[in-house]
Parts: sequence; C-alpha cells; structure tokens
Amino acid sequence: MTMHALAEGLARLDSLARSTTVARLAEAFAVGGEELALVGGPVRDALLGRDVTDLDFTTSARPDRILELVKPLATAHWDIGREFGTIAARIDGETVEITTYRADLYDGVTRKPVVAFGDSLDGDLVRRDFTVNAMALRLPSGALVDPTGGLVDLEAQRLRTPAEPEVSFGDDPLRMMRMARFASQLGFRVDPDTAAAAHELAESITRISAERVRDELQKLLATDAPRQGLDLLVDTGIAELVLPELPALSLTSDAAHRHKDVYAHSLTVLDQAIALERSRASAPPSPDLVVRWAALLHDIGKPATRRFEGAGAVTFHHHDVVGAKLARKRLKALRLDNDTIAAVSRLVELHLRFFGYTEGGWTDSAVRRYVRDAGDQLERLHILTRADVTTQNKRKAERLAFAYDDLEQRIAELLEREELESVRPELDGEQIMAILGIRPGPAVGRAYKHLLEVRLDEGPIGAEVAEQRLRAWWAEQA
Repeated sequence: MTMHALAEGLARLDSLARSTTVARLAEAFAVGGEELALVGGPVRDALLGRDVTDLDFTTSARPDRILELVKPLATAHWDIGREFGTIAARIDGETVEITTYRADLYDGVTRKPVVAFGDSLDGDLVRRDFTVNAMALRLPSGALVDPTGGLVDLEAQRLRTPAEPEVSFGDDPLRMMRMARFASQLGFRVDPDTAAAAHELAESITRISAERVRDELQKLLATDAPRQGLDLLVDTGIAELVLPELPALSLTSDAAHRHKDVYAHSLTVLDQAIALERSRASAPPSPDLVVRWAALLHDIGKPATRRFEGAGAVTFHHHDVVGAKLARKRLKALRLDNDTIAAVSRLVELHLRFFGYTEGGWTDSAVRRYVRDAGDQLERLHILTRADVTTQNKRKAERLAFAYDDLEQRIAELLEREELESVRPELDGEQIMAILGIRPGPAVGRAYKHLLEVRLDEGPIGAEVAEQRLRAWWAEQA
C-alpha cells in the first residue's frame, strides 16, 4: 500500500464515519456517555478500497445499554446474540451489529468461547483473529486505533495473528480455517510462523462442531478465488480432518491429463465453474454454492475406482456413481441441508453423461433423457460439464465446446417445441386406472413408467395414441 493509497483509504474511512447511519450512532453513544468504534471488516475494507457491506461496531456499553441507545434510532432490532454481547438493528435502511468489548475465555475442552465482557477497546482488538481485522475507528473523533500492527500487515498483504499464533489458534482452532478463507478473500499471503502453527495444531480442529466447520467451508467457497484457501487447508493438514476427500485426490494421476493430478484438475474445474457461473445469462445474484461444491467434489470417486491396466493406462470406471455416494456422505457429515446434498450428489453422478454425446450423435430421445435426469439442476449441469474440460489441447477443447454448444441448442429447441421442463406422459394415474379398470397399486406405477418411456422416445404423441399404446402394453402384461 503506497502513501497515496493509504491517504485514499483514510479518506474513505473518514467518509464512512460521516455517513448518516454511522454519524447518528456515534452521536447517540457519545451523548449516552459510552464509547463506540467501527471495527474489523469495514475498517479493513475501506482502507483497501473494497466495498463495505457490513457495519460492525464495538462499544463499552453492555447489551441492555446498547438496546436503550439504539431503539430510538432503529426501525427494527434483534437481540438474538445478546448472550454474546451483540445487538443488531436496522437504521436508515442499513443493518448494523454492535458488540460489547470482549475478552473471550475458552472452556479448555470444546474450545467454545465463554463470553467475558472487556473494559477497553485495545483489549478487545488484541483478542481478534488477525491483525488486519484488529483495527478500529473511534467515533465520533475518527481516530484510527491499531495496537497490533494491522496497517503494516495490510500494506504487506500479510495475514498474521495479533497474539502468538499458537495461543490464538489454541484459543479458537476455527481461526485456522478463517485464515484460509481470508487468504482467498483478500488474496493475502500467510505469515510463515502463522502457517507453521496451523500445521502443528491442525488436529485441534476436530474440537470444533461440524456446523461451524461447514459455515467456514461455505464462506471459503463463496469467495471469488477459493483455490488459495483450499491449498492452505490441504498444506496444513486441516483438510485431511474436515474434508479428507480433497487431499486424497492428489494421490491419483488423471488418465485424461497425465501432466496433472486429479487434485489440481478439480481446483481448475472449480475456477472455471466460478467464471462460468458469473458469465451465463441465468447467473444467480450471489455465489452458487451447489455448483461450487459439485465442481470441487465431482471426481472424489476416482481414488476408490482407480485401476491400472496394460500399456500404462489408468481407468476410473463408475467414479461418477461412487463419487455421488461419497459426496452425499461427506456433505451430510458437514450438516449441509438436504436440498443442497441432493443437488450436489446428483450433479456429481451426472457429470460424465455429456461425454457420450461426443462419441456419436444423440437421438432426440437421448436429449430428452438428459434433460429429464438433470431436472431442476440442468443449468448447473451445463456449467459443471463445461468447466470439466481442462485439456491443454486447444483443438480438443474447441471440439468439446462446439459439441456442448450443439447439445444446448438442441435442448433449447426441444424445450420450446415440447415443454420438456415438465415432461410427463399424456395420461396421468387416474386416467390409467380408468382405462385399464384397475385399482391403485404397483401396476399403475409400471404403466405410468411405460408411458413415460414412450414419451421420452417419441416426444408428444397425444392422448388417443397414448391410450392405444397403454392398452397394447397391458395386453402384453396379461
């Protein structure tokens, strides 16, 4: 950070301090006789010239007093974090969080924080995770408080703990995963002593609940460039404990790309999936974690299915099916929600399906089945399949891209012509029972499945022809 950049950063901080929401809070706390400071992420991001998306404050006031001072300004407030000293409020259309000075203690067993309120801003800052997050702007004076050298580390683009890293990580092992997340989020390198301590204390991450580990992994994957953080988790040995399928990939040579292992390939697929996720017309407004999990895990079935064959060939038959099962198991252990688990495992299972398209032209029936099997994950499957092409052979890459362009065009034409998104037989269960004169039972399901296969093979045929096909099939069953 040059002197000019520092001056610009300080100017942005001053502007932030003068914004309506911050100024109103500063005045209310000053009149109320309490200290207030903007702290952590918003200070760091303003100095870096990044968008400030959160307004976090720390104060000498206890939670009840915070509520007293905030209520007259707020259109809404929440005290869900009250036991940890945090009150959230909605002021001038912005959400703010205000937390009492902290001096965390830890129970020595689960390493969960036991909240102890502090009595000074400096004391609060030195207990934070990294020096670049341990800076504050006193309000309303606008004085920058930096007791741990955060500004120097910001200039050096370095992540370092305020206290000795062994102490900091020992207090809260989850900080080791936050280290990986901030490395990706900010693009900073990790101080060697800090990284060494994470490697030494990696096993302590097992004391952290699956939910907290999951949240950090999700935040890491949501960054613009998660690769650096994932590498850190692998290099420190933490991934072996929280996501062991990831480092296991580095042991496997990729048959299609022998110059790279499957670990490197998977991270490249993740990079490319993120780029595609942003570029496509249907891109979501926020990071699509389903796509990112699927990209990261799509080949985790390879280590279990690796087989060495003649002439140095390596095969991974059915790694898609095996990988889907492993993805489901891992994401369930991480306590992800059922919808995400189902979507990710389905994408892993289907990620190879397209490559049969390049071996020979698909019939319309095959295209319909591709759409049906993908279901509501079709757009994500498009992204994953395209991202899975990492070959350095330019001609091969262009051929695969052309083939997938062709497939998407055919899907679009069929969707327009046949409403494939809601593909179903012309006859429903009630109609099947009426035509065949049967009661509810397995036979109805078999008949429906038969008509669905006819629909997929031939496209729309109309209710009259569907009834003829149904009667002919039923006669064969008899």
